Amino acid sequence: MAASAAIAAVAATSSVALAATPQSPAPVPAPASQSMAALPTAPVEKLIVTYTSKATEASSNAAAAGDATAKGAETGESLSFERRLAGGAALVDLGGKASKQDLTEVMAAFRADPSVALVEPDIRAYAMAVTPNDTEYAKQWDLFEATGGMNVPGAWDKSTGSGVTVAVIDTGYAAHTDLAANVVSGYDFISSSADARDSNGRDSDAKDEGDWNATAGECGTGSQAGNSSWHGTHVAGTIAATTHNSKGVAGIAYSAKIQPVRVLGKCGGSSADIADAITWASGGTVPGVPANASPAKVINMSLGGSSATCPSVYQNAINGAVSRGTTVVVAAGNSNANASAFTPANCAGVINVASTNRAGSRSYYSNFGSNIDVSAPGGETRNATDTPGTVTTPENAILSTLNSGATTQSTENYKPYQGTSMAAPHIAGLAALLKSAKSTLTPAEIESAIKSNARPLPGTCTGGCGAGIADATKTVNAVTGTTPPAGTTFTNATNVTITDNATVSSSIAVTGRTGNAPAALKVDVDIKHTYRGDLVIDLIAPDGTVRNLKASSSSDSADNVLATYTVDASSEVANGTWKLQVRDVASSDTGYIDTWSLTL
Repeated sequence: MAASAAIAAVAATSSVALAATPQSPAPVPAPASQSMAALPTAPVEKLIVTYTSKATEASSNAAAAGDATAKGAETGESLSFERRLAGGAALVDLGGKASKQDLTEVMAAFRADPSVALVEPDIRAYAMAVTPNDTEYAKQWDLFEATGGMNVPGAWDKSTGSGVTVAVIDTGYAAHTDLAANVVSGYDFISSSADARDSNGRDSDAKDEGDWNATAGECGTGSQAGNSSWHGTHVAGTIAATTHNSKGVAGIAYSAKIQPVRVLGKCGGSSADIADAITWASGGTVPGVPANASPAKVINMSLGGSSATCPSVYQNAINGAVSRGTTVVVAAGNSNANASAFTPANCAGVINVASTNRAGSRSYYSNFGSNIDVSAPGGETRNATDTPGTVTTPENAILSTLNSGATTQSTENYKPYQGTSMAAPHIAGLAALLKSAKSTLTPAEIESAIKSNARPLPGTCTGGCGAGIADATKTVNAVTGTTPPAGTTFTNATNVTITDNATVSSSIAVTGRTGNAPAALKVDVDIKHTYRGDLVIDLIAPDGTVRNLKASSSSDSADNVLATYTVDASSEVANGTWKLQVRDVASSDTGYIDTWSLTL
């Protein structure tokens, strides 16, 4: 996940928030640079405070302001209540860039208060990708090549994204004639006028004012100087650039609408602003912001930051968006590290996307891990063995709409970028095709369809690349078809929480089959859990027959269950409701069923 100009899925968090998180190499904001460097460690300037439901501060801004003042007096800091967030939490200004010790003392004061349910830093997030040069559909290998492409053209016979709005939560919009016809009104959620560079903070103008920074270090230790990236416009072009107009590039869902939602400006963007943007984009209510006239059914977030856990302000916003029927797609990050250490890639309820190259292997920079859901073309502007900082293979990156301005907007152009920032919009575009083809699809069903119809990477992937490379044509055909063919995979991607010493289950309704299930029934299981030895996993057939897939083990302390089990189910009728039952037999560690599937 990079910063301002380079971009691929990045975030810088405060030194306190990162204290327990290993720093991994990540692309930094120099648009001309292909090197990977450590994420900047930006100071924390604000806190997000969630009060218990019975506390007066939970509903009264005056009470919250009084509490902030009191906590300031207690700790010797100048604290002030800034505003109420969409989820009800209070945003508290620390009165400047607090030191680690000051921040620790202030957070301790809030945590010691029984009326406070949760306090967390307002962390920074940054855009994600990297740069080179070129133009036109013939160069869009990512859409049509058999090896590394996503098999998009065949899907256009059945869907082009009509009737679906995709919110691009990013740097905003740089005017481009290859996008203009598909852009609807968005919003600028950057609350800091200095970061927004528009003199007024939040407003209804989502224009990209540029995310350049003039000097190294001004965005936190380790940040570098760089030009504006126009990242949001590049992402938007991949999703919905105008097609069949005799110019430029083709968008994956070229009849969909793009809603630019600006959250990234100078030095990235804050989690408070990003969370409010998620809520607003999906049709939720944000205090002080007009209602969204055209709520999005798909959200793309090619941004992120280092965090060992998903901040509650993100998770609550994502939960709200999904509950309103909006599919949330995020970039896994560009640090060549486990995606579990980056957010919102480690949040539940999202489609977390890794990047692949033209040869169908994991891109050298792409994050990986058991929480990757699927992969998509993100490209490479150089080979992994080439000198960092060079651009040796621009033709192997992702070509899309851009702007030529070094700092402020100038003339429109097209350029190839690389990054998980480029991979995520491929999946957002596919989600729009699916929603357009079948409007009743839920976010869980869209995720399930994408993962079930992905193909194995033709190249290599170390660390985990999810279900494989998404296949647009196969996925659209699957959701628009009637009787599923033999060998169809049925999936449930709805998260089910696993608590200590509890038994939970997740169901899959199999239809359209004849006869019995196969003797080698494949059961794919993806469970996120911090001590998998606590878990007993069973498959329950439609007639109630129980087949054990995994026993508990006190010596197996590893995280997560990511496995394929083969079961002789030839005595069972295929059609009916199958259940994955998970029993937690110990205390202290919890998790959730992320996704599971049956291949019959």
